[in-house]
Amino acid sequence: MALHVVALDDYQGLVAEYRLDGQPDGAQWTAIREHLADDALVAALRGADVIVAMRERTRFDRALLRQLPDLKLLVTTGRANAAIDLAAAAEHGVAVSGTDGPRSANTAELTWALILSLVRHLPAEIAAVRRGGWQHTVGMDLMGATLGLAGLGRIGSQMARIGQAFEMDVIAWSQHLDPAAAAEKGVRAVSQANLFATADVLSIHLVLSDRTRGLVTERELRQMKPTAYLVNTSRGPIIERAALLRALQEGWIAGAGLDVYDAEPLPPNDPLLNATNVLLSPHLGYVTARTMQTWYADAVDDIAAWQRGEPIRVLTGG
Repeated sequence: MALHVVALDDYQGLVAEYRLDGQPDGAQWTAIREHLADDALVAALRGADVIVAMRERTRFDRALLRQLPDLKLLVTTGRANAAIDLAAAAEHGVAVSGTDGPRSANTAELTWALILSLVRHLPAEIAAVRRGGWQHTVGMDLMGATLGLAGLGRIGSQMARIGQAFEMDVIAWSQHLDPAAAAEKGVRAVSQANLFATADVLSIHLVLSDRTRGLVTERELRQMKPTAYLVNTSRGPIIERAALLRALQEGWIAGAGLDVYDAEPLPPNDPLLNATNVLLSPHLGYVTARTMQTWYADAVDDIAAWQRGEPIRVLTGG
């Protein structure tokens, strides 16, 4: 019998666009175009030999895996996925493989799109032009302003270089940031309190963990300037949701740009949708043609290698 592959969260219809049905060796692909959860998710996955999961959108915990007795291989886009219980997968005999990706600045690029749109009020001004209006707001200069980075890893370092190209003063903080290493990148290491109090634009580039979950609270948001902007393209739960809503509604900060949320997709009744000083994008940080093509090609390679009994890019709990 043909291998049954289910691809989750194929919002853009890429399984069809990349003509993946039949790859490899006659595998039959089912693409799920919308996000599913609970009973609908179990029903869609029942009978699947292989599941291709898009990042961390779906939690594969022990309870879900127990309901998928036919599952043999779980492929995740990327080389890590905190939403997969690897120990439970191993107990159920499910192999887990990841994918590589091209060297890319796509998340940094998306972050700068949000920043530039925020500080120059582009969505409002573009909408006004379409209504026949002209120049309703005054934007902020980036030249000479301070870019604050929570995290100076791969993406944070890309952000720093672009900020320096705009002639911004770049500061950074993370719990284990080495001031000497930051200085080598032309970045000044500061305390957490100083980061929030000083930045004109504060961008978050931290991995979600027990240490960073809920890191940004009311205290940090109240430390920010009322003219400052907060941008999060990392993970939603790093910022305490209720505190951010109050900050936007009560004007503690000038505005925010968000690409990530506690719940994704964003529920239709979410109060963030009513905030006028926030830009909301649908977790587009990594969604570029080059990255998606690489991920799906790697997923096919993962399946073929597993069929040969030689799984590659295997994720383990160690």
